Amino acid sequence: MADNRRNRDEELRQQVTRQAKRMKQAEHDRRTLLAQTIYIGTLGLVFVLPVVAGAYLGRWIDELAAGYSTRWTLSLIFLGVVVGGVNVYLLIRE
Repeated sequence: MADNRRNRDEELRQQVTRQAKRMKQAEHDRRTLLAQTIYIGTLGLVFVLPVVAGAYLGRWIDELAAGYSTRWTLSLIFLGVVVGGVNVYLLIRE
C-alpha cells in the first residue's frame, strides 16, 4: 500500500513539474507588445511600399506621354496592391 502511494506521489510530482515547465516556456515564448507592434508595422510597410512605388513610377511615365493620362498611374497602383498583398501573405505564412 505504501509503495502504491509513493508511485502516485511521484507521478503527481512529475506532472506538476511538467506543467510548471510548460507554463514557464509559454511565458518565455509570449510575444511582447513591442514585438507585435513591430510585426504589424512591418506588414504595413511591406504592403504600402509597392503601392507608393507604383504610383510614383506610373505618374512619371504618364508625364512623359503627351496630354493628360492616368493610365500608367492607375495600372501600376493596382499592380502595387497585388504585389503588396502577395508580400503580406508570404510574410504571414512564414
